[in-house]
Amino acid sequence: MKRLLSKPLRISNNVRVTAKTLIHLIVLGYLGGLFYFGLNDALGADPVKTLIHNSGLTAVILLLITLVISPLAQRLPCADLMKFRRLFGVYAFFAALYHLAIFTVFDLQMNIGLLISEIIRRPYITVGLITFILLLALSLTSFDRIKRKMGKHWQSLHNYVYLTLFLALLHFSWSEKTLLQTSLYYWLVAFVVMTTRSMKIKRLFKFK
Repeated sequence: MKRLLSKPLRISNNVRVTAKTLIHLIVLGYLGGLFYFGLNDALGADPVKTLIHNSGLTAVILLLITLVISPLAQRLPCADLMKFRRLFGVYAFFAALYHLAIFTVFDLQMNIGLLISEIIRRPYITVGLITFILLLALSLTSFDRIKRKMGKHWQSLHNYVYLTLFLALLHFSWSEKTLLQTSLYYWLVAFVVMTTRSMKIKRLFKFK
């Protein structure tokens, strides 16, 4: 892989702390702002639908950022970028949890029986739930102590991030009932991201 910089780029501790603080403020501020405006009927005619859509889209975007960090760190090169990957990954799960909570609390009115019925009757919701479970597993095992305990099994589990992205985009497209809408652009971005990981994916699936 051709490097963009002749010398490795380093990120100082102060810059890293500042950047992570900004990421916290942006993600939490955005999701919190969505909820605030939703409660105050400032998200259009169907605020619940807007909340569900935007929180799900946020999860997809954060997952894409998580996947692009590793190839970007190699291409620059800048190994310090890897220190941001877990943060984006955990926030992708948090946005997915937010997405599920809004759907369950406001759309289904906390009717667990109805939720189970929706999961069974609507394949795109089934796919969404599987995506959420995978994100949960990836998030819970992303911490260093758990990584050390899992050993070689950790990487095997975290290779499922590629399947998670595919399922997240499938859920997104299916919810729009057509590929030829907003989700198409995210499929294209995902394709570009996957091309940066093509060698790893080939090794993972043992393509010749």
